Amino acid sequence: MSQDVFRAIEQRWSCRAFQPAPVDDEVVEKLLKAMIKAPSAGNRQPWHFYVVTNGSVKRGLAEAAYGQEFVAQAPVVIVVCAVPSESAGTYGERGSTLYCIQDTAAAIQNLLVAAESLGLGTCWVGAFDESLASSVLGLPDERRPVGMVPVGKPAAPRTQSRRRPERQVVTWVR
Repeated sequence: MSQDVFRAIEQRWSCRAFQPAPVDDEVVEKLLKAMIKAPSAGNRQPWHFYVVTNGSVKRGLAEAAYGQEFVAQAPVVIVVCAVPSESAGTYGERGSTLYCIQDTAAAIQNLLVAAESLGLGTCWVGAFDESLASSVLGLPDERRPVGMVPVGKPAAPRTQSRRRPERQVVTWVR
């Protein structure tokens, strides 16, 4: 069952406890398709996604994430890597230092909203030792891990973090 996109955005939360039940490959494929549909500068799509279900690799990723054990607990962890050279080919240094990061962030956001619409919990993990995560995955030098997203059925009650009021974060320029 899927939700209206605005409802999925409103309901999305950072889940840090997961049921051990696996996530069907067909569901993971839907999430990957949503990620691939993310916008990217010049349609360069400077990303590569690692779908991790191997327990020892997930434990290594949790260690790289400064001991955030929920990373290993999730049935699936999707590691989103930027490929700076894909953006640099068109946009030079700005492409390799900024656009590829923005583009992978858009892919992660699509993943978070799509997972919510399918009743799955996720958490965007950006706090990790990039070098250790690269080593755990055996990444080639041209791939930079920029986010880990554990995915699974939530095992804890939904919590919503407070958001700053619109008047504090929005300026209209007319």
